[in-house]
Amino acid sequence: MSQELLRIPVDDVHIEGLLDLPADARGLVLFAHGSDSSRHSPRNSHVARALHTQGSGTLLLDLLTLGEELDYRTRFDIPLLTHRLLVATRFVRLHTPASRHLPIAFFGASTGAAAALQAAAALGEDVQAVVSRGGRADLAGPHALAKVRAPTLLLVGGADGEILQLNREACAKLSCEKKLSVIPDATHLFEEPGALEDVARQAAAWFARHWTC
Repeated sequence: MSQELLRIPVDDVHIEGLLDLPADARGLVLFAHGSDSSRHSPRNSHVARALHTQGSGTLLLDLLTLGEELDYRTRFDIPLLTHRLLVATRFVRLHTPASRHLPIAFFGASTGAAAALQAAAALGEDVQAVVSRGGRADLAGPHALAKVRAPTLLLVGGADGEILQLNREACAKLSCEKKLSVIPDATHLFEEPGALEDVARQAAAWFARHWTC
């Protein structure tokens, strides 16, 4: 396993991401974290480790600077998050030799899920798959949702009532291969015993299934 901390220039700032690549990685999953989270999130780190065992590399990204994280409006600025995710995607394809040849996929949590879906809509068939964990898929908007071509898995807690309903509505607007998977009795942060393990297992299997090389 190789690991590298990337500093990615975007507009007038730099964003950071932790790149982990297992030997003979089959693809690279870029993580778009949600509001009140970061690349140090123990939940996303848990999912990333499960992906590594299935041959997927990961890039855990901070799409906002520390200062921007303090601004509620910035944390919910989906176009900004999407723009930076797209810039990060271009960066790993052009400037990171170890990953430039790998197929790309996205994992989004909370508001990061909306950015992942908007980015997937923009990139079309260049994105192999998308997974959302407790995500605000609805914030991607109906136009972007209809344009997504990547197979998309929406993972939602069964006890996360409002988010579950929003994901059902978003899923209906997707025209790609799709699946809404409800984790029984789980709340928004999947803190219940076994819930996060279920998320990690399903996400890893989804990416492994959809890598094309």
